[in-house]
Amino acid sequence: MKALVLNSLSGPDALSLQDVPEPTPKGGQTLVRVGAAGLNFADVMTTKGGYPGTPPPPLVVGREFAGIEEGSGRRVMGYAQWAAFAEKTSAFSNMIWTIPDRWTDEQAAAFPVNYFTAYLGYWQAGLTPGSAWGQPPSAVPRSAASPRVLIHAVAGGVGTAAVQIGHLLGIDMYGTSSSNEKLALVKELGLQHGVNYKQHDYEEIVKNLTHGEGVDAVFEMLGGEHTAKSLRCLRDFGRVIQYGTATGKAPQIDLRAMYAKSASVQGLWLTYLSQKAEIMEPAWQQLSAWIAQGKLTPQVGQVFPLDRAIEAYKFLQDGRNYGKVVLNIQ
Repeated sequence: MKALVLNSLSGPDALSLQDVPEPTPKGGQTLVRVGAAGLNFADVMTTKGGYPGTPPPPLVVGREFAGIEEGSGRRVMGYAQWAAFAEKTSAFSNMIWTIPDRWTDEQAAAFPVNYFTAYLGYWQAGLTPGSAWGQPPSAVPRSAASPRVLIHAVAGGVGTAAVQIGHLLGIDMYGTSSSNEKLALVKELGLQHGVNYKQHDYEEIVKNLTHGEGVDAVFEMLGGEHTAKSLRCLRDFGRVIQYGTATGKAPQIDLRAMYAKSASVQGLWLTYLSQKAEIMEPAWQQLSAWIAQGKLTPQVGQVFPLDRAIEAYKFLQDGRNYGKVVLNIQ
């Protein structure tokens, strides 16, 4: 079968389309004929050796897919750590979900990583029913009518998912992007306050718009100085939910801001949380209920054929995408 193989940890140019043996499912796994696959920034980091636990090359890459479960014929979408960018992949049964009837394979391939990450971000921030802490992150009364959240890379895959979910949760959302055109698209999903970070300092904008109070949580996937800036954007007892380091730089911590606001930085790693049924099952119950009500729609920005995967990786790496970048496998 055809599969996308990473030959060395030297970036997207080290990828190539190759013939490899079909996977043999292990215990608890099922075989899926892949129709489309979702490209994530973690996949870009993998090509450079910047993603934790990356096996030595050569390896079949990809962690998100949609297709047909062999044996049952069921349309499924799923999440795997490796080997999703292939004509067939094997996946654990607890990591695949039935595709909604009205969704295309491309939409389904844009769902698992983005929407579980976004939902669990709100959960860890204490902003969902039955959250990790059972209540909003601050017990101190606020003047705002709704909790406030700052979402970095708001026009990306996780960002657009976070806006849709935040809209359903009644969150007052602030989002950063490099493009006014992208911000306009995200505002159609429910974003209230868009900030073009190339034109404005989002720390100052958040301070001004919240009258100095700050936000309850920040969805942070940039790393470097942005972790420190995000801490300074928080209100008392707020939380930075750190789920990535797209800049390639280790997160900087502003301890003074943490002390002054009793704030915290909390990590979110879907690879780890996805192994915990007690977390994933309630999240899926809520997400699937919203899907059934037609309230969640994965945002597919660009679709590339598998033989143009290197171009797709570079497109995402350069931040040119809106929503999800998807690979058409078949």
